[in-house]
Amino acid sequence: MKTIVSILLLSLFTTCAFAQLTKVPKQDIPAEYGYLVKQGDSMPEIEFTLADGKTIKTADLKGKVVMLQFTASWCSVCRKEMPHIESEIWQKHKNNKNFVLFGVDMDEPVEKVKKFASDMKITYPLALDPGAEIFYTFAAKGAGVTRNIIIDKNGKLHTSPGFTRRKSLMK
Repeated sequence: MKTIVSILLLSLFTTCAFAQLTKVPKQDIPAEYGYLVKQGDSMPEIEFTLADGKTIKTADLKGKVVMLQFTASWCSVCRKEMPHIESEIWQKHKNNKNFVLFGVDMDEPVEKVKKFASDMKITYPLALDPGAEIFYTFAAKGAGVTRNIIIDKNGKLHTSPGFTRRKSLMK
């Protein structure tokens, strides 16, 4: 399972032009990125509905490696990141029963979310986040939407800022 987490993180960071080690780094994300959670925190209890109507709860994710990709149709950086997540992560790992990936769309109606997925040509599931309730579980109000959360099989969080901030973490 550590290998799956490492591969996912490596794929995500490499895809976005950030060279990454095969282990999840133990570093804090600077406060200006707006995270309310820290590396190694336990997954909070959340519940969301996918664009197809299926409901997902934290309990459904136990024992799996989970990637939450926070997004919105109006987010230009998210739009740049999504094709890479589709090809480099989802297409390579979608048949792995120990892995799940959800895009979490910030405060947009279901029809807009479905059109967004179609326009972006992504096949990974998008979740609805009315009022950005799930987003604000992980990030402060006013924080940029582009961010990714990896939850390991033990329910521990590993945060990643979005596409444009990765290079600055190497400093």
